[in-house]
Amino acid sequence: MTLYGVGLGPGDPKLVTVRGKEIMERAERVYAPGDLAEQIAGEFVPDARIEQLSFPMTRDKSALRAAWEDAAEAVAPAAETETVAFVTIGDPKIYSTFSHLEQAMADYPAVDVETVPGVSVLSAFTAAMDVTIDGGAIDVREARAGVPTDGPDQCLLLKVTDVTTTHQQLTAAGYDVTYGRRLFMNDATVTTDPTNLDDDYFTVAFATRGRSA
Repeated sequence: MTLYGVGLGPGDPKLVTVRGKEIMERAERVYAPGDLAEQIAGEFVPDARIEQLSFPMTRDKSALRAAWEDAAEAVAPAAETETVAFVTIGDPKIYSTFSHLEQAMADYPAVDVETVPGVSVLSAFTAAMDVTIDGGAIDVREARAGVPTDGPDQCLLLKVTDVTTTHQQLTAAGYDVTYGRRLFMNDATVTTDPTNLDDDYFTVAFATRGRSA
């Protein structure tokens, strides 16, 4: 049978794609990696068909690898006989837990894996923060990878969990910065003032040099 990786988009259930909705409604079982993903999936699927899986918020590679393998072990028995979905905020292929689960599923060849794309952070931030990407290179990375040192005029940092440190690094490198926190969620914030923000996993920093951010 098939395990579908379904992108839920940035946080508003109205931004789930028609294809993603269809797959969730058809799946006998839906796995979610956190409360927000479970909440959005619950807009389309009865709670009894949703199961939350835990993944540690750590940089310990051994702990992360163990969690991905445990998740694959939990998902595989159902996916071998039923249609199963693993839902994720954003897009399953862009800085997502699903990509790691997909790799771990290689140990279960009886399960086919397909991806249903979602509205990614790359398109969501441009709409929410009124940014047009129409020329020049843009560097996209997770904030923990640090500020790019090769001098791109534009960069987008994802998962900014330490706004103070990120802001210090970006401004020291000569960037103007605009932050988007929890875009397309009920409590979304867009600001250039980092003191307006609490540290939150769903925060992006769009930084530019040579023009206004």
